[in-house]
Amino acid sequence: MTDILNAIILLLNFIVVPGISYGAQLALGALGITLVFGILRFANFAHGDTMAFGTMATILMTWWLQSKGVTLGPLPTALLALPVGIIATIIIVLLVDKSVYQYYRHHKSPPVTFMIASIGVMFMMNGLVRFIIGPNDQRFADGERFIIRAREFKTMTGLNEGLTIKVSQGLTVLVAVVAVLLLFWFLHKTRTGKAMRAYSDNEDLALLSGVNPDRVVQITWIIAAVLATVAGTLYGLDKSFKPFTYFQLLLPIFAAAIVGGIGNPLGAIVGGFVIAFSEVTVTYAYKKVFTYLLPESLEPDSLMQLLSTDYKFAVSFIILVLVLLIRPTGILKGKVI
Repeated sequence: MTDILNAIILLLNFIVVPGISYGAQLALGALGITLVFGILRFANFAHGDTMAFGTMATILMTWWLQSKGVTLGPLPTALLALPVGIIATIIIVLLVDKSVYQYYRHHKSPPVTFMIASIGVMFMMNGLVRFIIGPNDQRFADGERFIIRAREFKTMTGLNEGLTIKVSQGLTVLVAVVAVLLLFWFLHKTRTGKAMRAYSDNEDLALLSGVNPDRVVQITWIIAAVLATVAGTLYGLDKSFKPFTYFQLLLPIFAAAIVGGIGNPLGAIVGGFVIAFSEVTVTYAYKKVFTYLLPESLEPDSLMQLLSTDYKFAVSFIILVLVLLIRPTGILKGKVI
């Protein structure tokens, strides 16, 4: 029985807890992608670098607060700096919409034109972030690191394996739940949210009903900027901040949005956890788990790892391709790409 419990703790440590945390981060990122696609009708390839920009602004404000001796005690100072990062991101996405996307929108350009323009915006924002904060890893987390420490858990339970839960992981789940609840309340209970949903379902009918398209576009970008900054900051707190990493995150975020059903906010959440758990499960080395569960004569010699962590993004790509081939509308029947 003790060996089974040790195996369960290992799976909790390296699959369940990281999967939930990473899934929440992907879900928040995918929500921004799916909102822009559902309402503005184009795939925003600049979303990953929008996350990087918002996180960068939050980091700079965090460093300034830390230099002044302002902290949140056991919690990361980044939570205090997050509103500044959100405001900075809102400003830049609205400027980009005004200077880039608005022109194509007024000329009724096809979605592929918007997509190509977003790729240009992506490279512009990536270069801007690298120029301001540099290309290297930046750590900005402070306060307490752990909610539960492995050593304390071992002492308390007497098991060989200790459960570890980081503060950043707990915060990620808590903030993600609050953000998702607020978003769904806004979309379903407020007049503006209902107007956005109507605009997404039928643009012409929404315009005839008196919906202001410019306001819908503006609110969509504001929500996408908030989600991007929150998701990027939580990811940076949990891992570390590096501009190129956020460029790489674009694939699993898009995969999450499409797998769940692009244009469907609930689908983005489901897709985020599907992609996260798929990546974590496939790249984990199960040798120690099987060592606990199998007799000594059957203990494995290899790592029992299906795929190296260096290739974890391949999992997102494979799932994305399979979904597009088998069920293009995604799990919860979003819009067809």
